[in-house]
Amino acid sequence: MDQLRRMAVFARVVECGSMSAAARELEMTTSVVSQQIRALEQRTGVTLLHRSTRRLTLSEAGVGFYQGCAEMLAAAARAEQRLAELRDAPLGELRIAAPASFAGEHLAVALADLMRAHPRLQLRIFAGDERIDLIEARIDLAIRVGRLADSSLVARPLAQWPEHLCAAPAYLAQFPALREPEDLAKMEGLVLTPLGEPQTVELSRGAETRRVRFAGRIASNNQQALLQFTRQGLGMSRQVETDVAADLASGRIMRVLPEWSLAPVGVWAITPQRESQPAKVRHAIEALRHYLAGRSPGALLASAAGA
Repeated sequence: MDQLRRMAVFARVVECGSMSAAARELEMTTSVVSQQIRALEQRTGVTLLHRSTRRLTLSEAGVGFYQGCAEMLAAAARAEQRLAELRDAPLGELRIAAPASFAGEHLAVALADLMRAHPRLQLRIFAGDERIDLIEARIDLAIRVGRLADSSLVARPLAQWPEHLCAAPAYLAQFPALREPEDLAKMEGLVLTPLGEPQTVELSRGAETRRVRFAGRIASNNQQALLQFTRQGLGMSRQVETDVAADLASGRIMRVLPEWSLAPVGVWAITPQRESQPAKVRHAIEALRHYLAGRSPGALLASAAGA
């Protein structure tokens, strides 16, 4: 690093025409600048500057060496400019990981304006319900829905979505005596199995809360697959209201024990670190937050009913 610093000092001396002028620009003393040049010549074993009482003259070796130093400084300036651009404007490749249903239903709408406004921004989406290593996969931003596992990653809340136990009307008709959460044990659960998801449900009614086991013959790591099985009348599943608003409005599926409520599901923006986020990540998080803020439960059901 000392050698690179000396090269930068040498280039500035050449460009300023004197050590004293370079010293003023670099906020050093003239003696320190002279020491840097002397150390550089000793390290290289070549005379770079011919000194006289009135002027400095580049040696033949110094001319070629200056060109290399100037190119080095120009490359450093370009790198610094690139960092400033990344900090201030969305550009480069934005790598987002999201659950398959979220990616298919929401990402395009949420990020369309951002992509239109910034043509130098590229987008790569990793859609899937398995958790992936953000560091290893070089993910800039992950969207996670539901309970978060403890980790060193940084989570920012984006929204809270209502979640319901749902089943097809024909399937619910098989259980006319369904009254209490404990009665759910008679039914087939369609179980979502991402890493860390507990196989229980917690239902609340007023101040009363009950936890019941949630199990069945069919399990999947894909929420959309479970929704299809629900529509086919093969059991009940936990569904986020944003995914099933149209089904609920049309009566294609129904809420199970509607007087009992599940806790809302958190939607989170996950990043590997909190500080110094590039502009592409900051703008994407803001676009997602703005989009999700406009998707209130009432608005969703109203739009579904009118569809």
